[in-house]
Parts: sequence; structure tokens; C-alpha cells
Amino acid sequence: MLAELRQKSQITIPKEIIVKLGLSEGDKLEIFEKNGTICIMPVVVYPKSYLSELREEINDVKAKIEAGEQPVFDSVDALFNKLEAD
Repeated sequence: MLAELRQKSQITIPKEIIVKLGLSEGDKLEIFEKNGTICIMPVVVYPKSYLSELREEINDVKAKIEAGEQPVFDSVDALFNKLEAD
């Protein structure tokens, strides 16, 4: 597929690619150059406050695991078996 560089350095991404990747207006795309190639990659941007809350939750779970208060499973199947049993 070809895209044309337009005024103000704009290009249009072909619709087939947009649909295939499930992109929509407002999505963020990282654009970078690598070995003479222009790369465009969809990214998700989270607010810093959300990441801080997530980091806090992870640290809490790690502490519970170390204290033996958090069950640890060897597989996803084991986790689901436990959830179904409860």
C-alpha cells in the first residue's frame, strides 16, 4: 500500500490497516525511525496516577505473597479450578 506525504507532513493510514488493528480516532501512535524505515506503532497511554495506584497494588500483593497470605498458582488452570471450587 502506498501513502502520500501531504502538506504539513501528514499521511493517511489505509483503512484496511486501521480496521485490522482496531484503531479509532484519538488513539495514540508512536512514530520512530529505525535503519532508514519509518515505523508507526499503536500505544496505550495511562495517567501517572493510574500507574501509581497499580504499582501500589502490585507491591501489596508481593508483600502478601511473602507473608504467605496470598495464594500462588502454578497455572491459570489451577487458579480457575480454585475459583470454581469456592
